[in-house]
Amino acid sequence: MYLKTKHFGTIEIDEKEIIFFPEGVPGFEDVKKFVIISDPDDVSHFKWLQGVDNTDLAFVIINPKVIKPDYVVDIEDDEVEVLDIQDVNQVLVYCIVVVPEDISKIRANLKAPVIINKANMRGKQVVMEKDDYPMRYYFYERFKVKGEDEEEKEDRKNEGVGKEEAEDIENKDIEKEKIEENSVEKDIIGQTSPEEIGG
Repeated sequence: MYLKTKHFGTIEIDEKEIIFFPEGVPGFEDVKKFVIISDPDDVSHFKWLQGVDNTDLAFVIINPKVIKPDYVVDIEDDEVEVLDIQDVNQVLVYCIVVVPEDISKIRANLKAPVIINKANMRGKQVVMEKDDYPMRYYFYERFKVKGEDEEEKEDRKNEGVGKEEAEDIENKDIEKEKIEENSVEKDIIGQTSPEEIGG
């Protein structure tokens, strides 16, 4: 099946990979079918939830544990019934990401994760009752790539690196951080349109 999309041009998808959202998603209740688009060679962890019956619609999504390792999903029994979840190992969890022009303000909606049951390819964006997580979780700092961590730098000092050499390495570390930080910004921006995406 081919889709003519706004962000990716014409793409081919497997109809078996289409996820049915019985209630749509908040604000787009009329869009019931989506497919997840990802690049297997991409290491930035971002994916797209691409609309099938409205190909202009696409949300940037991410596995919340990438940005918050202790993230826990707690949904009500009626939500489990809607998705007909029988095996938690068949459940995928994503959060919608907003990517503004100021990339340092990139944020994810941890309050309302997107739950997908792979067993029946049904999905739903669920608003969790508890107030443990915000709707706007800013995570840019977690994606800033560091050169060497502090422990490695301390090891260098313990190995007897001279003062001048240590300063030279430190300067190179700082420059490396700047280069890698710019690279992270380009990786994220390259996957999004100039407008805010994600709702």
